[in-house]
Amino acid sequence: MGIRISEPDFHSGIWLERLPELLALPRKTANEPNGACVVADYICSLLACEKEIIEVVDSDGHVVGGAPRECVHNNNQLLHRVVHVLIFDGANRLLLQKRSQSKTVAPGRWDTSVGGHVDCGEAIEKAMLREMTEELGIHPEPPRYAYQYIHSNNVESELVFTYVCFYDGPIHFNPDEIDAVKFWTLAEIEAAIGQGALSDNFEEEFQRYRTWAAGAVEEMEL
Repeated sequence: MGIRISEPDFHSGIWLERLPELLALPRKTANEPNGACVVADYICSLLACEKEIIEVVDSDGHVVGGAPRECVHNNNQLLHRVVHVLIFDGANRLLLQKRSQSKTVAPGRWDTSVGGHVDCGEAIEKAMLREMTEELGIHPEPPRYAYQYIHSNNVESELVFTYVCFYDGPIHFNPDEIDAVKFWTLAEIEAAIGQGALSDNFEEEFQRYRTWAAGAVEEMEL
């Protein structure tokens, strides 16, 4: 296709803004798409054999491009989708995982029960079920969708889709990804906020969960 993108532009993500022009796709209008899905498919087919490609999305979750994993983890302008699952046991304790020291973001900190990227072309619910299997080796009853939000820091920006479920069975966590897992009471989590033990992402997640859970209880009481 005659596309030429410099390495600095590729790693900065600037090339994403030029893709409709470079691929001669029609620009977005009020009533017509701009071929964003075609762009994503092209990038995935171009690079998937060499790099893990993550879809770049807008704030509504619509795919607008794709970039290698290392790019989305080093440019907070490249919004990408992730799934989180909050797993509670029968005593209403929340499972947290301690992130591996090898992680780029929040190494060694306690984090959401399950979390991971949505693969290129993968459905959100499929990604959620896959991550539970890969990280914890579990197959609970289908989790309930709760909410979504954008989390951004100096490393990356994520469009997070959060699910909630209950599970009391055995857990076989992946030691390449996780150093430990532990069920925490909600009071223990509240006491740990701001003390450096929890990831920034999870601290934000927990407050959002509390707000969502309070609303869910009110709906049940109506």
